[in-house]
Amino acid sequence: MPGITREEVAHLARLARLELTDEDLDHFAGQLDDIIGAVARVSDVADQDVPPTSHPLPLTNVMRPDEVRPSLTPQQALSGAPAAAQQRFKVPQILGEEA
Repeated sequence: MPGITREEVAHLARLARLELTDEDLDHFAGQLDDIIGAVARVSDVADQDVPPTSHPLPLTNVMRPDEVRPSLTPQQALSGAPAAAQQRFKVPQILGEEA
């Protein structure tokens, strides 16, 4: 696999609107080439009987049951609010939308 060139790094930098020096181009070309090589080695190791995964260990969600617990009434929650309307916090309009 041919390595990534300075011109390719310069093209990527232009797309990302990054200003890179000549030294940066050489440095990043080497780093990106190492990264691409590492990814290629991982692809070589993966076999057909190994399913693709996003995490090396199986994950399960731990959920607690929904239970009603004591909480504030709407009046208590809104008691410190500078403005309230229809049992909700009233905030200044920011997008020019109709209420």
